[in-house]
Amino acid sequence: MYMSIQEVVAQAERTGLAISELMILQEMDVTKLSRQEIWQRMEKNLATMKNAVERSAQGQGVFSPTGLTGGDAVKMLKYRQSGKSLSGDAVLAGVQYALGTNEVNAAMGLVCATPTAGASGTIPGVIFSISETMNLTHEAQIRFLFTSALFGMVVANNAMISGAMGGCQAEVGSASAMAAAAAVEAAGGTAQQSSEAFSIALGNLLGLVCDPVAGLVEVPCVKRNAIGSGNALIAADMALAGITNIIPADETIEAMRSIGSRMPRELRETGLGGSAATRTGLDIKMRIFGKDVSLTPTEETDL
Repeated sequence: MYMSIQEVVAQAERTGLAISELMILQEMDVTKLSRQEIWQRMEKNLATMKNAVERSAQGQGVFSPTGLTGGDAVKMLKYRQSGKSLSGDAVLAGVQYALGTNEVNAAMGLVCATPTAGASGTIPGVIFSISETMNLTHEAQIRFLFTSALFGMVVANNAMISGAMGGCQAEVGSASAMAAAAAVEAAGGTAQQSSEAFSIALGNLLGLVCDPVAGLVEVPCVKRNAIGSGNALIAADMALAGITNIIPADETIEAMRSIGSRMPRELRETGLGGSAATRTGLDIKMRIFGKDVSLTPTEETDL
């Protein structure tokens, strides 16, 4: 069982194996399943992601029961088709697919938790974006998921991946870093470059709080996944360009763990702080749940 990114990189360099292959071999050893069985399980994950992305782009899009989110993936698709984007189509493709996946999640649809349902759009956003720009094969897409899984496993073993434990840095932050590392391998980068991309992406989102309005995984969660995808693509390009991160990947994970452990409960998925505690956020909670959620004198002063 790999317990550090440094160990993963060292093993990849020592054996000449891709990080995705290291993850497959580890799964075979831990689960005692065959390569084919493990591969088929990951294929199911990929199919689930693809189905969510495709569903989100049909008609007017998908909408949550609350009406807080929905339809933005279709809006982004139409904007992409206009050819007038500022960020470039590859980034906006990632944004569209990330938005769409999380809209499906908010609409009670089926998604693949990567590493959580609240962060389920970031990795699909990246994988399907670069699949178009790089013409990734089906095998390469599956390997992308194995690579991201290995980095995510190290995060889970050394820090946290849930917003309730460490804020959104632990969810979207981890997902973005996982996607960045996998994108580098898919583009032919080295294991060390994957590590650099991971560290850059996670470092960019350190301190990100989890503040779901009305306690629902919709606002600002859906749009944060879009940012996570864009962040991952940029971090991957930086690493592939030869740019390194001063703080190593494992130390960045430790920084995230330390920040998460010190983060007040109001900013860890409780829906009591941040965006959730704004006047609009509280009004939305009142509308949905019909409860008296008026601001206390202390909270009014904070605002």
